[in-house]
Amino acid sequence: MKNILVAGAGIVGVSTAIWLQRAGHSVTLIERDTPASGTSHGNAGVLAAAAVIPVTVPGLKPKAPGMLFDPDQPLFLRWSYLPRLLPFLRNYLSFGTDDHVAHYARNMTTLLGDSLSQHQALADGTPAAKYVHAGDYCFGYPTEAAYKAEAKYWAIRAENGHDFTAMSGAAYRKIDPFYANQFGVVVACKNHGRISDPGAYVRALADHFVDQGGTIETATLTDIEMENGACQALITDSGRMTADHIVLALGPWSADVARKMGLHNLQFESERGYHIELVNPSAMPRNPVMIAAGKFVVTPMEGRIRCAGVVEFGGLKAGPSRAPFDMLRRYIKNLMPHITYDTQVEWMGHRPAPADSLPLIGPIDTKGRGLVAFGHQHVGLTGGPKTGRIIADMISDVPSNTDLSAFDPLRSA
Repeated sequence: MKNILVAGAGIVGVSTAIWLQRAGHSVTLIERDTPASGTSHGNAGVLAAAAVIPVTVPGLKPKAPGMLFDPDQPLFLRWSYLPRLLPFLRNYLSFGTDDHVAHYARNMTTLLGDSLSQHQALADGTPAAKYVHAGDYCFGYPTEAAYKAEAKYWAIRAENGHDFTAMSGAAYRKIDPFYANQFGVVVACKNHGRISDPGAYVRALADHFVDQGGTIETATLTDIEMENGACQALITDSGRMTADHIVLALGPWSADVARKMGLHNLQFESERGYHIELVNPSAMPRNPVMIAAGKFVVTPMEGRIRCAGVVEFGGLKAGPSRAPFDMLRRYIKNLMPHITYDTQVEWMGHRPAPADSLPLIGPIDTKGRGLVAFGHQHVGLTGGPKTGRIIADMISDVPSNTDLSAFDPLRSA
């Protein structure tokens, strides 16, 4: 048995802690707030196994300036943040190539392809299991031309083994009449799922971890102690904490500590995401649907509909912007003119975004004492359980036949 510290109690950190605990280790989770207080609370709730196309696709670079000045496009920027953002942005946009899209899709399929079964295995026998639901994840296109414009990306998904069916909007209405005549084409991705309350789900998993003997320490990580290139201790506002292994899973707050751990060249930013919830709506959609025109997802949840997505660059410190909420409201009004609800709830949070969009998963020192598990951008909920299992296996010296080199943190060293 080893003693393990896991910094961060979002879905990645909690999953890591549970899999380590099940492997027989003594685990302490460190969280500055409460479990699932960040992105793990506010995400779209989709187990998006087919979300294997990055934001940075060919053609984004010339389109991006126009998108920033169009209030109905899902890309936003706090202009005061631009000088700090520019070095990252140049690197980020440089990955908008066909080769990188293929590389990303192939490797993210390895991480995400069995997400539903990974969540089911993680939650099995715990109170969290009631939040896991199998079902389709759909992409709704306003016209056939809009669907055909992304045909090559659907071909890439097919090449990587993802199962989906394209149908007319009229055919989808027979499955789910919620959207009436909103879509010209709907693509239904099979073998997917959703979490009907992401925050409650991760909190239930954290409670299970504690019930099984795990420890959660409320503390803020302030520094990390290194010696001869190996992680020795975490420095928190509660004191110095040591263990046989230290796992960094702080999501968008991971970058500064990761650089101190040796990833000096890490190119990383926060992608700010937004959601609006419609509480106690008069009708519910059947499946989560990606609204292709606005790049946000409409998901049925416990007593509410969540509309979540958008990309904004503005750093970790500034408060929410109004423009993304306004865009979401315009889309909601057009998509759902027939429903009533009690109230709307707004939320803004942060996604961890490496320049190449690929998560960092694995050891970052030669002794294997320090490991990282962050950088999942839009798919942290989807990939959290498998990421935790990978880290637990690495610490437990369980052999792997899976090529994880694309996620090697040292590519950013």
